[in-house]
Amino acid sequence: MEKMRPEIITFIDIASKIDHTNLKPETTIIEIQQLCKEAIENGFAAVCVPPMYVNEAKQLLEKSKVKVATVIGFPLGYSNTLIKVSEAKKAIDDGATEIDMVMNIAALKNKHYKQVLDDIQSVTMMAHFHKTIVKVILECCLLTNEEIVRACELCKEAGVDFVKTSTGFSKAGATIEAVKLIRESLPQKIKVKASGGIRTKEFALQLIEAGADRLGTSSGILIIKE
Repeated sequence: MEKMRPEIITFIDIASKIDHTNLKPETTIIEIQQLCKEAIENGFAAVCVPPMYVNEAKQLLEKSKVKVATVIGFPLGYSNTLIKVSEAKKAIDDGATEIDMVMNIAALKNKHYKQVLDDIQSVTMMAHFHKTIVKVILECCLLTNEEIVRACELCKEAGVDFVKTSTGFSKAGATIEAVKLIRESLPQKIKVKASGGIRTKEFALQLIEAGADRLGTSSGILIIKE
């Protein structure tokens, strides 16, 4: 399918690609309630909330089409695989329908590719058994281009649903170059999520044009009001 040019992407197109996000450590329940309210009002794809707020978000969104996403192994990625699977299962039991898990970056850096694959695959198999979407966060700012391509190959082998650029908690967020490289390194059935540092409509459009299917941002309201 031909990609939409930035000048013809509408308000609705952008909103439907946004994961409205608040993952700050100091996030309050009032902020989560506001996040969910805004997601419903603006037709965002999902909210992405800390694991402790998944059940609250599920209840707030149960009469809407907005999905509930949360993070696993966040933000560093080197949690034990069994812990990641347990985290993901608890999140699904609480009502999450999308899981954003951080890849074991340290293992990839050490070229322990089987460990990386087993880590991703273990979470993915469990989540897919429960009909839950899995997005794998690479943290591209810490990787070389060769490592990004290798990570994408492992994500493809594991059968994930999305590959995501960044946590938003490291030294840099999404870039046009990283999104393009990820898109080129994956089959079309695996989607791309750009996240981290997306604060303007112009940048959002550039990321979509580069191949992003979803945008993780805490600035969703500002973006669609531009």
